[in-house]
Amino acid sequence: MRTILIVLVLLHGLIHLMGFLKAYGLANFNQLTQFISKPIGMVWLLISFLFVAITVLMLLKREWWPYVGLIAVFLSQALIIVYWKDAKLGTIANLIILMASLVGNGELQFNRMVGNETQEILKNLNLEQPIQIKEDGIKHIPTIVQKWLIDSGVLENDRAVSVRLLQEGEMKTSPDGKWMAFTANQYFNCVNPSFVWKTRVKPLPFVFMNGRDKLTNGEGQMLIKLFSMITVVNERNNEKINAASMQRYLAEMCWFPSAAINDYIAWEAIDPTTAKAVLTIGGKSVSGIFKFSNEGEILSFETERFFGSGADAVLENWLIEMVDYKEFDGIKIPYKCKVTWKLNTGDFNWLNLEITALEYNKPFSDK
Repeated sequence: MRTILIVLVLLHGLIHLMGFLKAYGLANFNQLTQFISKPIGMVWLLISFLFVAITVLMLLKREWWPYVGLIAVFLSQALIIVYWKDAKLGTIANLIILMASLVGNGELQFNRMVGNETQEILKNLNLEQPIQIKEDGIKHIPTIVQKWLIDSGVLENDRAVSVRLLQEGEMKTSPDGKWMAFTANQYFNCVNPSFVWKTRVKPLPFVFMNGRDKLTNGEGQMLIKLFSMITVVNERNNEKINAASMQRYLAEMCWFPSAAINDYIAWEAIDPTTAKAVLTIGGKSVSGIFKFSNEGEILSFETERFFGSGADAVLENWLIEMVDYKEFDGIKIPYKCKVTWKLNTGDFNWLNLEITALEYNKPFSDK
């Protein structure tokens, strides 16, 4: 789709060159029957240059190309109206480029919003003095959780202050719905528990949605926009989304196990291979149950979480199963997970994900 758009923009720009060539007598085109003065010919040349510039910007993946696109379409369509008899078909190309520019501008604004939110949660982190985790530093938590941390490899490693990761996988919105591919990136502040998660979901060919989930200061937000422009979901400012976002942070702690010994987590042993974790932020608390193998390998996380949105959201059992394990930055984590709602009507496996890249304490890495 992107390649087709680039070719269309380039061809549209080259067609505008015809007006310049005719005005200066450098070529004659039977398609152009109306008189074009030399000053207007220069306008045709300018617009041709703008469309070629858009092509270059898109090839270089410069995210601000839509600004040039909107200017070029406006000028092009003004000329087409003046030379409607000869140039009216150019309106079709302008409409396509206009829509692409509007979508591109929406994505630019969405990405800037997420970038600013990410900068906000990661500011003031102390990355200069890493703290290594010693065996004495984990003795206050249940034995099975200690085994998990040892199995994960956190001993003698630096405590995670920040995390950045990439994900891919599939999700669906209803038990009988179609699987939709998604990619995502996520940033965590492990000192003041917070995260920003940005995803792109493709429900249909040529259709995409951008989503952002966020947790800051114990408050959650969920935003989903069709084509980065049309708001589909905007959940915020309620205790249900706050609790759900905190529970998500608690569950995803499996990707940065050293957070298990932070003061905002309290542990309670349930049996030799099961422990309850309580996350507290600003006086608000949520909890969940972690299950482990006898050797300490993390197997699952389960809690009661709000299912649905708004006033209709109800508590249901939410289960994350760890499918496979991999080492990132010297830490072993469950990099493949299956997420299921345990509903009265049956299990609803709505998300399967894979961590494709992960770094600790490098929040602004260019990798």
